[in-house]
Amino acid sequence: MAFAFAIHTGLAGRPTVVGRIGSTMMRRKLALLLSTALLLTACGDGGGQSADSRSADATRKITVGVIPILDVAPIYLGVQKGFFSERKLEVKLELAQGGAAIVPAVLSGQFQFGFSNNTSLLLAQTRGLPLKIVAPGSSSTGTPGKDFAGVVVPDGSPIKSSTDLSGKSVAINTLNNISDTVVREAVRKAGGDPRSVKFVELPFPEMPAALANGRVDAAFVVEPFLTIARNQKGRDIASAYAEATPNLSVATYFTSDQLIKSDPELVKAFTEAMVKSQEYAATHPDETRQVLSTYTSIGAEIIPTLTLPAFPTQVNRESVQALADMAERDGLVTKPPQVSALFQ
Repeated sequence: MAFAFAIHTGLAGRPTVVGRIGSTMMRRKLALLLSTALLLTACGDGGGQSADSRSADATRKITVGVIPILDVAPIYLGVQKGFFSERKLEVKLELAQGGAAIVPAVLSGQFQFGFSNNTSLLLAQTRGLPLKIVAPGSSSTGTPGKDFAGVVVPDGSPIKSSTDLSGKSVAINTLNNISDTVVREAVRKAGGDPRSVKFVELPFPEMPAALANGRVDAAFVVEPFLTIARNQKGRDIASAYAEATPNLSVATYFTSDQLIKSDPELVKAFTEAMVKSQEYAATHPDETRQVLSTYTSIGAEIIPTLTLPAFPTQVNRESVQALADMAERDGLVTKPPQVSALFQ
């Protein structure tokens, strides 16, 4: 089959809807940025204000680093609905291409809060970075075949399930992160050989062509790429998030230990506003879909059919522990992540 593919682009021709982390070069930059961030953390003030320098009635300005993907729709809705302003928070949402920019910005105080997948935060924790999860983000729906991420194969492929991925090549957007660990776990639980899966790092927009020309046997994609692939006769054969562990907390909002210590009231207000935003998004799916057009370039014809993530009001800590176990089992870390250290 021909796997034609197109997506609207943003500034400088870059895809507006991007993956959760960038390329190999981006990860190398991340290592340098994280080293710099540790130095900045040592001399920064966390971006908050002391109790003596603010009044109870003053509106607080905060910057939140987010990625232009479906997962962050609740925070955009929350700003629109006034959930932050009613807590005297004026929010600036800063779009970034991935955690390589967000983590150092939060540590230095340039951003007060940021959004990231939980495996990235676990990896940061094992490297000694002073971060804490403060609010829920996106989660798997928990229902295979009805999740916002899936493993896709070309029409006519002999691959039928996770078991069949043994010995096959699978495209993922970032090596040694959440994608390969959940795919391996899905294969493992299905009785296949997870170590025999060959992963190929590709940006999401390049995956359909790689499937069409036989460069890879399958691809792990998230929305809107999942819907686009289905519309082009692609077939999803596994829901790796849903199959890896029940009700997987995929991503969360985090801040620095320094801000928590220096301005706990600000952190509390942000957490409360995010929980209310999550609750609203979960109960108003049509509004959640429509807000996507305000910060992404997803085609209007696709938005109504997208499968949304779950938007919980609490982080499933057991699933974060499961991600930590996967990271250790698959050799992503040199020591076991301390999940409790990521929470207040």
